[in-house]
Amino acid sequence: HVQLVESGGGSVQAGGSLNVSCSVTGFPYSSTHCLGWFRQAPGKKREGVGQIWIGDGRAYYAGFVEGRFTISQDNAKRSVTVNLQMNNLKPEDTAMYYCAADFFPASCSMREGAVDYWGQGTQVTVS
Repeated sequence: HVQLVESGGGSVQAGGSLNVSCSVTGFPYSSTHCLGWFRQAPGKKREGVGQIWIGDGRAYYAGFVEGRFTISQDNAKRSVTVNLQMNNLKPEDTAMYYCAADFFPASCSMREGAVDYWGQGTQVTVS
């Protein structure tokens, strides 16, 4: 069965960097998947951060990222790890970050309703 297991996150001062990773296993083998990250701050709706099309590694980002975040992937025989490197973090980046998998989409949409599987979430706190 499909599993998304996140790691990383934590606390950092404004201007600092953090990395979160997500290991995705048990998914149907194909290059036509979007894997990526959403986040949800207290009292706010969950929003897309960025996704990567695992077929060609092309990444898509939300406007607020402004070049500060980078999504990358590491492919293994039976798993894919999606990394989110976050630089120049701001207090408004504080949120629970969720790994998300969208299998067989027409394109990466960063729509919450398109996500097929979610990770458990990892907290990022910027002070």
